[in-house]
Amino acid sequence: MKSIRGLAALPLMLASAPALAAGQTDPQGSGPIVAALMWLQGTLLGNVATAVAVIAVAMVGFMMLTGRMNWRFGATVIIGCFILFGSAAIVSGIQSAAAAG
Repeated sequence: MKSIRGLAALPLMLASAPALAAGQTDPQGSGPIVAALMWLQGTLLGNVATAVAVIAVAMVGFMMLTGRMNWRFGATVIIGCFILFGSAAIVSGIQSAAAAG
């Protein structure tokens, strides 16, 4: 009877093994790729991106005040800034939800 339960749990154990292995280390030879992505992240979240986001939000606000911009497009720009600068929190929330499930 115990062997039947063990066999029934085998597919569940095999399905969870790749997920555990993927989260432990970076694959061999991925150093330059990880370095490039870290540079891209630093560029997107650095001083240049902050300045561009401030200018974009200011221009959207000015154009909305003067009545020259579609409200939906202005909201899209502002939501895009929230997603860009909140991406680290969004990813950590997704990872914690995936680990719990």
